[in-house]
Amino acid sequence: MIDVDEPSLPNPSAAPAFAPVSADALRSTLKSETRRIPIPPHRMTPLKKDWINIFGPLTEILGLQVRMNVQRRTVEARTSKHTKDIGALQKGADFVKAYALGFDVNDAIALLRLDDLYLDTFEIKDVKSLQGDHLSRAIGRIAGQDGKTKFTIENASRTRIVLADTKIHIMGSFQNIKIARDAIVSLILGSPPGKVYAGLRTVSSRMRQRAI
Repeated sequence: MIDVDEPSLPNPSAAPAFAPVSADALRSTLKSETRRIPIPPHRMTPLKKDWINIFGPLTEILGLQVRMNVQRRTVEARTSKHTKDIGALQKGADFVKAYALGFDVNDAIALLRLDDLYLDTFEIKDVKSLQGDHLSRAIGRIAGQDGKTKFTIENASRTRIVLADTKIHIMGSFQNIKIARDAIVSLILGSPPGKVYAGLRTVSSRMRQRAI
């Protein structure tokens, strides 16, 4: 048995004491993160036209460094010393991704200002396997004449919808996305628009009552 002096042993009950870290020191220790967001070829021309409107919020609101890489067809964003929010890079990536999917800049910018907005994407074939004219008719039922059905679903569920061929992109809160998705699924399965409108009116009236 080895004799050990009692004073040399650490006190197990004593908690270690660390000096508080300042916010500036914590920010300086964070590594610079980079994110590349791919842009589809058909969205490159609109991106160049709206670049000022996209570049501004990313740098002013989130404090990110952003550039457009035309050769790679990507938007590259990285954190800087002006970045205050730890989730700023993810918010910026979601904002650019929403624009790449086809959402308007003014709609996509809501992702930067609100925390409870999400993007949801699904395909018509995920709901029902349709081909040829049946698929075209399903897309037509969702859009409606002059986009009337799509606008009605957007206004009733407080969401934004993009129809990209057979893919459907929805932006909104979790509950509102579910309302819009249920209406679109009903249209894909063959429900008449009048029946879907009636269901949306019922849901929207319930939403107004809860808000009151």
